[in-house]
Order: sequence, then C-alpha cells, then structure tokens
Amino acid sequence: MSNALIDPDFDLVLLGTDIGMYALARAFHERYGMSSTLIAKVVAGPVKNSSFIDTIEIGEQAERADTLAEIQRQGEKRKAAGRKTLLMYNSDGFARMVTDNEEFLSQWFVVTAINNDVLDIVADKIEFGRVCDELDIPTPRTLIQDFANADSPDWEIKDVDLTFPVVAKPAVGGEFEGLRFEGKKKIYEVETPEDLVHIFHQVRDAGYRNRFVVQELIPGDDTAMRSITAYVDQRGEVTLLATAQVLLQEHTPLAIGNPAAMITTPYPDLMAQAERLLKHVNYRGFANFDVKVDPRDGVGKFFEVNPRIGRNNYYVTAAGANVAEFITADLIEERPMDQVVVRNEILYSVVPMVLLRRYLNPEMKALVKRVTRKGVFHPMVNRDTLKRRAYTYAIRANQFRKYAKYYPKPTESGF
Repeated sequence: MSNALIDPDFDLVLLGTDIGMYALARAFHERYGMSSTLIAKVVAGPVKNSSFIDTIEIGEQAERADTLAEIQRQGEKRKAAGRKTLLMYNSDGFARMVTDNEEFLSQWFVVTAINNDVLDIVADKIEFGRVCDELDIPTPRTLIQDFANADSPDWEIKDVDLTFPVVAKPAVGGEFEGLRFEGKKKIYEVETPEDLVHIFHQVRDAGYRNRFVVQELIPGDDTAMRSITAYVDQRGEVTLLATAQVLLQEHTPLAIGNPAAMITTPYPDLMAQAERLLKHVNYRGFANFDVKVDPRDGVGKFFEVNPRIGRNNYYVTAAGANVAEFITADLIEERPMDQVVVRNEILYSVVPMVLLRRYLNPEMKALVKRVTRKGVFHPMVNRDTLKRRAYTYAIRANQFRKYAKYYPKPTESGF
C-alpha cells in the first residue's frame, strides 16, 4: 500500500479525546499529510498540543445537544467552503449518538454510522452471544441479570449457576459509560456470590437499568487474549483483517481489559469467524473483537465486538495497513479495495519494555526479543511537538505506578 502523501481533498472531524483518537489522527496525517479537528468535552493529554490536531473543547458539563450543535457548526463551515468532511468516533456512546442522528448529520458529513438494528445486535453482549450461537462461534457460558425493573420491590438478583470466580459486565457498554459511582469498573472479576450481590446493588443504586452478563471465567493470563480489527465497506465486503496476541492488558478499574502490549500475527480461524459474523449481521465500518483462547480446549472464545475501531487501533497501522486508507477509499473516494490481511509481525506497546518483560514468561520474552528487532511501536511516540514528547515520557513513567497498584504480581510462572 502506498505511503505517498497526496491532497485528500476532504476534512476529518473526530469525536473523543483518548489515545485511540490520537492514533486515528496520526494515521490520517501519515497517509495524507492532513490535520484533523477534534471535538471533546475536555481536551485530555493524549490529544493535547499536537501539530496535526486542532482541538475544540465544549466543556465538561456539555450534554448530547451541545455536542451535536458543535458538530453542526463544524459541518456547516466546511460545507460552505465546499469541503467533504468525514466524521469519526471511537466510543460506544458516540456510536449510538451518530447512529441516532445519522440523517441530521448527513447534511454536512460523510457519516460512519452503523444501522440501528445492527448496532442493537453488536453493541449488546447478549445479542452478540445469540448470533455467535447461531453461527457456531464459541463464547463463554453466559447468564443474564436484568435491571429493567430494579426500582420494583419485587426485583431480585438471580442465582448464578456458574463456578466462582466469574466475570460480570454491562451488556450495553454505552449506557454504563456515563455512570459515576464508587468502585465502578469496566469489567468485574467476582470471587464470591456475596461479592456479586454487592456489585449488583451498587449498579442498581447508580441508576443502570439495562442488563448485566455473568460469564464463566476463562482461565489463563493476559497472553491468552487476542484482538481482531476489521473494516467492512459499503458493499458489505471485509477489506481489512488484522489480529494480534495480547501480551499485557490494562488493569486499572475503568480501563481493565484494554490491551497495553500486543504482537501482530495472523490467526486465520479467528479472522474467518469474525468475517462470517460481520457479514451475517450486515455490518458496516470498523469493528474490534475481544477473544480469549481457552487453555482447557485450545479454542478461542469470543467475548464481544466493539462497534468502532478500538482504542489500540495503531497496532494495525504500525503493522503496515494504515487504517485511514480503508475508510477513505470506501466513503470518500467510493472505490472498492481488495481485502488486506495483516501478516507482518510487530510489537505494539504503550508500556516501557522493562515493565512489559516483568509480566512475561521465558517463552514470551524470547518472542518479544525476536520481534523487537523490527522496532517497538507506540501511538504517541513520533516527531510531534516538544510538549507532546514530554507528555509521552511522563505517561510511560506513570505506567510503573499504575501496575504496582493494580497488577503488582507477575504471571503464574514467576517471571
């Protein structure tokens, strides 16, 4: 794929402020030499002071209507200048907002919206599991706790016919994102039935009224996790497939489960299953799957699909398949692309190498040593501004504190 910079003759507006948005802006800058405009309630460190991101801060108390109003302002300005503008996001909440307002936003933008019925399937872990069952795609055994009638005195917590510890998480992440309460986690690893009851009472009191899933805990450490990233164009063809083995995940409560280090490598069986599911539900756009290989049978169990490109999307770009090109070819240039399957091995890591090695067994250390001869790729390590470099150094140093607090012990092998 070409790396030559051209005038793309379009603009890019991004929603959000995390490392994934910086990685997206970087991908478009590297491929097309362009700057992006980013709208956020608060402009956080990952996107601050960049030479290729213009930020617009609308305030921490901004509601959905305020966000839509600012998006409209940016769209009107660009349309008046005769510019075609791509609108992108990277959170479940923004996925829902853009889908709900697709017709309104399409007045000014090329919108990467997912059909409402499709989003209802893929963004709901219970519906996702149902589709996986239809297609014989393996998933963990799952039970459901419904909070719809949690205000009723008759509401009760169901018995869980699973061996503890178990995993509990909201079925619809977008509805859980905005809640604030003590002890909140993205994913809960629950040791006892009593702990689960306590968590569910916290969730109810915080106002959550959708469903939670309770799943069997698949054994194995972070290295058993796999990430799959795909792009489906408007013809329904899967033009991008990339997979990676996770080496280390985040372990802070609100980010637990997010990969912190990965090695890209092709997993054809997992790719085939992901492609089959995306085509079955008539999906469009970027998608990111979480899978764990069960050491008891060697089978990859699909946990969920995120209806977006994912926080760590730069692993795909770093491996040689710049993510910007797939969506640009599809929605801006309106041309078909042949499918690209990423086969290049690279190490993607947002943690310092000395910290990463602390959690790896000898076999994984040897693999990392071999792959790092090609370099180590961090989405925020590049020739951006001096302030950016100082920030990147600081957050990498801060990783030692975070892992010491939330994940102090190395893997079971003792390495």
